[in-house]
Amino acid sequence: MANHDNYKIELEEAKRWKGFLSQWDDQKPKVGQTPKEAIWRKNKATLWHYPSPNKQFKTPLYLIYSLINEPYILDLGPNMSMIEAFGKEGYEVYLIDFGIPGYEDKDMTLDDYFTRYIQPGAKRALSHSKAEALTVMGFCLGGTLAAIYAAIADEPIKNLVLLTTPVDFSNVPVLDKWAEAFKHGSLDLEPAIDALGLIPASAIWAGMRLVTSPIYFSPQASLLQKSYDDNFVERWRRFNMWAEGHIPLPGATLKQLLNDLGKENKLINNKLKINNKHASLKNIKANLLSISTTYDRLVPEEQIKPIMKHVTSKDKTHLSIEGGHASIALTGKIPDYLSSWLKDRS
Repeated sequence: MANHDNYKIELEEAKRWKGFLSQWDDQKPKVGQTPKEAIWRKNKATLWHYPSPNKQFKTPLYLIYSLINEPYILDLGPNMSMIEAFGKEGYEVYLIDFGIPGYEDKDMTLDDYFTRYIQPGAKRALSHSKAEALTVMGFCLGGTLAAIYAAIADEPIKNLVLLTTPVDFSNVPVLDKWAEAFKHGSLDLEPAIDALGLIPASAIWAGMRLVTSPIYFSPQASLLQKSYDDNFVERWRRFNMWAEGHIPLPGATLKQLLNDLGKENKLINNKLKINNKHASLKNIKANLLSISTTYDRLVPEEQIKPIMKHVTSKDKTHLSIEGGHASIALTGKIPDYLSSWLKDRS
């Protein structure tokens, strides 16, 4: 009996280590498998349309993701996809994918992202869907872009959903000494940015690690703990590929983000202009849902919630949900609070 138990333990340990070592497998996990079609392209950017297999709602979703990661976190795989879940619930989904910038894009500004990609993408989504208005949904820095877009948009926006979205940069809870030095001019990053032109993905990765987890072993530890579970290993590998897969950022965009948002906090101070157009949060009248998560070290609630005081939306809600920065996108289903909120307004 003891030999049988030992044999079972040995098998389980062998499976555990096989699962753990699979992270170095040359064959990368397949992501972005929800059926889609490209309906508009410009430079590196693509507007993807995900048709719903069960269309129920007339107001489509227009998704805007961050500038420093690829957006496939929203479509990691079958039953691990927020986009797939939206389609199953009956929503037509459009995603503006900015692509991966090259050195030739180093002078592209934040203004350019709106002029070249976000606004034309929204217009195309409206014409393609034949809808009267959009639900604009932004994630992390993509939510900041979504809020700015909603503040300058000529296109009709019915709903605005902001997930872990920073808008107020007056308090930076991590690297606060660096942030203060930058705001007061004793830390000047512009010469380094100008020298690089295009900020490489490796620098973005290092910056994210410095902010979130300087001693970087916890993902490996969590994998080793559960690497005998095939489903966990598959999910871990897909998520880790995304988390490690930062993309370059144009230097001109980074300077504008650092100065206009980080240093001068222009969005919350009602001073931001995009292509000479005043991006006032007071211009936002769409139904607003803002969400923060309790364990988010990257974007804490004090950077998120202040938007509620500045928009003129009559219907506005802020929710604090238990979880981490990316946990909302990892469930493979639409959380009940988001599902019910959207259904009532779509």
